Amino acid sequence: MPIPGNGSKIWIDLDNSPHVPFFKPIINELGKRGYRVLVTARDCFQVCALADLMNLRHVAIGRHYGKRKILKVAGLVIRSLQLMPKVISEKPDIALSHGSRSQVATASILNIPSVVMSDYEYVKTIIRPTYLIVPEIIPDNVITEYRKHVYKYPGTKEDVYVPDFIPDPSIKEILGIGEEELLVTMRPPATEAHYHNPESELLFKAAVDFLGQKDNSRIVILPRNEKKETARIKDSWPKWCSSGKIVIPEHALDGLNLIWHSDLVVSGGGTMNREAAALGVPAYSIFRGRIGAVDRYLSENGRLILLESIDDIRTRIRFTKSQGHGAPENLKRGALDKIIGIIEAILREVK
Repeated sequence: MPIPGNGSKIWIDLDNSPHVPFFKPIINELGKRGYRVLVTARDCFQVCALADLMNLRHVAIGRHYGKRKILKVAGLVIRSLQLMPKVISEKPDIALSHGSRSQVATASILNIPSVVMSDYEYVKTIIRPTYLIVPEIIPDNVITEYRKHVYKYPGTKEDVYVPDFIPDPSIKEILGIGEEELLVTMRPPATEAHYHNPESELLFKAAVDFLGQKDNSRIVILPRNEKKETARIKDSWPKWCSSGKIVIPEHALDGLNLIWHSDLVVSGGGTMNREAAALGVPAYSIFRGRIGAVDRYLSENGRLILLESIDDIRTRIRFTKSQGHGAPENLKRGALDKIIGIIEAILREVK
């Protein structure tokens, strides 16, 4: 058995903003164990800004090319080619990501074993990775094509980094939110994702309209696309944006810290809702795509409310001042160690 970190290099690609906080503890732990880590990042959705905020050394390579299918395919090919020179020079032993298609494509061409982590079983794959790592909650019958190359870890991906979170109370002052005001954090739907359902956009608008009419409410909206989506929000609610009822942060924020200080969270994506659920913050999902095993599990355990209609928004959202949040007692803390163990097992297999 090789000595931990004995000459092994792991290439991690940050493809979307949730990947930054998720991989930070993994990168730190791999470094402690003597592994060399190459981190590349796609310059979109505030990925690089968040990596800078969290002091993650990375190489920015590639960008996003739009939501049209032909542009997605072109972007995949272009970024895969852009990644190659750096990867060829670095010679990593494995490629690791949370669903980076361009990394899997590049690794396949260069004959590098690829390891993809995923917490949503209905994501479409173009090239199948060598190994798959998923939460235990995801049933075996939906990932049968991987057979023996599937590994599982306890809890959810948020359990990897949420247990180490330390709140910073200065965020409300930075955003200009008063202590007596109710802070609502919202994330629009991922309109450029292949699993997007336009119903989510209608629910997002209805949720902003409903919550914005509440006295003493302040809504912090975190756009996915800084320019286009920000402009769309300002055009849709000009008075609330100009008066400060709606706040759109000018710079990247620590998402966990914002959620911790929120009274409730409404999101069209998975990560922010799951982070809120892990922190014990009331979480409401307006995602109208196919519900995955993780969100279904959280919903069945009362940690996530799935909003399916405009009537749900009016009747199911509890608009009350929080009395303080705390991570649920059943929060599993073995996810990080298990994932590191899996990575080391894969390295022993491929070397």
